Amino acid sequence: MKSHTHKPFTGYTMAIILVGFFGFVAAVNFTMAKYASSTFGGVVVENSYVASQEFNSWLENAKVQEALGWEITSTWRTDRRVEVTAGNVPKGATMTAKARHPLGRASEQPLTMIEQPDGRFVSQQRLPEGRWSVELIITSGTDVWRGKEALR
Repeated sequence: MKSHTHKPFTGYTMAIILVGFFGFVAAVNFTMAKYASSTFGGVVVENSYVASQEFNSWLENAKVQEALGWEITSTWRTDRRVEVTAGNVPKGATMTAKARHPLGRASEQPLTMIEQPDGRFVSQQRLPEGRWSVELIITSGTDVWRGKEALR
């Protein structure tokens, strides 16, 4: 019968294990930080203090906008144009729109929205493949509706 000899567990062995473990953790952290910083699109608000001062007026505007009862839905057509269905919006309303890539990888694109006979709005421009968010402003007289819709 063979006898197995084991090497003793030394401080050198422990040092190799610790350096390897923490080296792996540091490599994962640096990799994740690189991916996180490369996909962040930028600042959400320019000045958080000013944004906090305007918050109550934003809430009031949201209540007024909700009271309009306008139902807005954005979709992508197969020809890569943006289509906006605007329910309960008065005829003759105007719409402005701009498309933004959510990660800031593509430049902002203004969209010219053309009202269709059935009340829908369709963009003249086609958007490239990918995820986009569309910021909409619909105006009818003194009534204004603002919103952001995600397109995928």
